[in-house]
Amino acid sequence: MARIISTAIAPPPYRVPQKQAQEFARTHYSNRIRNIEMILAVFDNSGIDSRYFCVPPEWFSSEKSFSEKNQTYIDWACKLGSQASVECLNRAGISANDIDHIIYVSTTGLATPSIDARLINILNLRQDITRTPIWGLGCLGGAAGLSRATDYVKAFPDSNVLLVVVELCGLTFLFNDFSKSNFIATAIFADGAAAVLLSGSGAGPEIVDTQSQIWPDSLDIMGWNFMDEGLQVIFSKSIPDIVNKFTYDQMTAFLSKHGLGLADMEYFLIHPGGSKVIESYRQALHLDSNELTLAEGILREYGNMSAVTVLYILDRYLRESYRKDSNYGLLTALGPGFSSETLLLKN
Repeated sequence: MARIISTAIAPPPYRVPQKQAQEFARTHYSNRIRNIEMILAVFDNSGIDSRYFCVPPEWFSSEKSFSEKNQTYIDWACKLGSQASVECLNRAGISANDIDHIIYVSTTGLATPSIDARLINILNLRQDITRTPIWGLGCLGGAAGLSRATDYVKAFPDSNVLLVVVELCGLTFLFNDFSKSNFIATAIFADGAAAVLLSGSGAGPEIVDTQSQIWPDSLDIMGWNFMDEGLQVIFSKSIPDIVNKFTYDQMTAFLSKHGLGLADMEYFLIHPGGSKVIESYRQALHLDSNELTLAEGILREYGNMSAVTVLYILDRYLRESYRKDSNYGLLTALGPGFSSETLLLKN
């Protein structure tokens, strides 16, 4: 069995109110997108009040090369990843020497040696530590990282696994891209980092089971195009429709393997890709209006941090709502592939 022992988050230093971001978009996209004033309503309807970035707002006002953006990614992934890791270990009351395996998840920058190797040096982790860098899972990455950490703990029950997830989505902004997808990314994307410690023993929610799901012939729904200037986001309007169409059957089939149903779930930790996605989950799973308040709260305060977002939700749940006497919960996210990752938790 694998248990979640501790979590920590590391927001970047620059907080940007959504109204300020909207004014930037009005100026930047003016005369480039038809009906700009109508489309700007995306900011008002996003469910977001503020977001955090590793660079100041003025950084977005000029063109940047991919190499410049990627070096900024490496620098800040190390800063925020180590910050979240130190806090996570402190909360668990263990030292860096106790970590047996580190998993690093991201999709918004590239590095070889990978960021986990750099974190090993920064955190002074053991020289015989094993490591797994995971790239390309997008919004799915936080949930998938938990699943892969669970697999490792099941194979090595005495091990401590540190999962570190960093996404710096703001750095993927393309100054000269006036597509609707880039506009939507400007309205919802944000930066963040989180760390989770998992072990085979100790206090904390047990990860009872995990499930990966991929839909064939859906590669064009979400992902990146690789451009000279950097990573160009791919969004499909069909994501809420996919949630409505497939989520209920997928979730109920997963839970039925354990003799459970959605009514047995006391909490839902769901990656909020956006306000429409949250509402699609609410309708598909027949949830009450208050059952996704954690997801809505994180989206409102931090925006969509891709893979990191669901770990912010997990962190807030453990700090503010966790009760040892409660029972089961679900954690889930969607990402490129097009795919989903779902975990059944038990307190």
